[in-house]
Parts: sequence; structure tokens; C-alpha cells
Amino acid sequence: MASTDTEIVVEDPNAPSDDSPPVTSVRAVDVVVSLLLLTLALVLAVDNWRTGMSWDFAGPQAGYFPFYLSVILGGACIYGLVGAYRSRAETAQAFVTRDQLRRVLQVFVPTLLFCVFMQWLGLYVASFLLVGGFMWRIGRIVVWKSLLTSALFSLIMFATFEIAFNVIMPKGPVEALFGY
Repeated sequence: MASTDTEIVVEDPNAPSDDSPPVTSVRAVDVVVSLLLLTLALVLAVDNWRTGMSWDFAGPQAGYFPFYLSVILGGACIYGLVGAYRSRAETAQAFVTRDQLRRVLQVFVPTLLFCVFMQWLGLYVASFLLVGGFMWRIGRIVVWKSLLTSALFSLIMFATFEIAFNVIMPKGPVEALFGY
């Protein structure tokens, strides 16, 4: 019987170094996110006020519940801003370091490109490129295995959505060649 106290540690050779300089602090991110959400709460509150946020003869108007949810969101944002203001004297804790941000961008940029390319190439070709690219660049898997896996994945997705369930998905020029 295995011991439950045993821990398996796998070292990542590409892990961010501990001495990487910070890009931004936790406090700065807290303030920016709170301000963005406060802006959203204000926009929602004004729009739901305009829609109608009271009761009429049939019950609550369309903006009643969303208005009060936006008020709660705005209150939570103000609470977060006050907390960030009060913690300004504390030492600045790093939210993300340069090496960590580089790793996040290695995933974010291809995913953003996937969303853009899907508009012209369709879901299946864009998925083929995304999966193959991730496997080859980030996973360091041999090119032929990456291409084979991403092709099989895209074909299985196509068979599942287009043929088996007849779900309408974004298609591009390659699918048009095959009459889809």
C-alpha cells in the first residue's frame, strides 16, 4: 500500500525564474479591475434605470433585478478600491513577473489569433492550426505527430458537430470545397 505522505515533484525546465523582475503589482491590478468593473456597473445601472427598475401592475419591470445587481457590483468595486487604498503602505507584492507574463502570452496570443482566423478559415482549420501549433511550439512534440493529432482532432470535431449532430459551426473555404 502506498504512503499518502509521498509527494511527486516534477520540475519544469522552462519554469519562470524566481529572480524575474515584476511587471505589475497586485495592488495595481486590483485598482484597474475594480475601476473597470465599476464602470461596467455604472453603465448597467444607467441602462437598467432607463429600461425600468421599479414595480408595475404586472410585477417587476425588465430592469429591476439587473439594476440591483449592478448596484451590488458597484458596491463591491468600491469596497475593493477602498481596500487597495488602505493597503498602499504595505510592500508591493508582484502580480506577475516578466517571465510569467511571457508564458501567459505564449498561450494568449495564439488563442486570440485563433479567434480572429476562425472568422475567415472556419472553426476546423483554425482548430487544426491552434492544436498543431501548441503541440509543436509549446509541447515540443515532433512536427509530424503534432500535425497528425491536430488533423485527427479537427476531423473528429467535424464529424461530431457537422455530421452526427448537424450543428452549424463557422466554416471557411476548405469546408466549402467539400460542399459544407
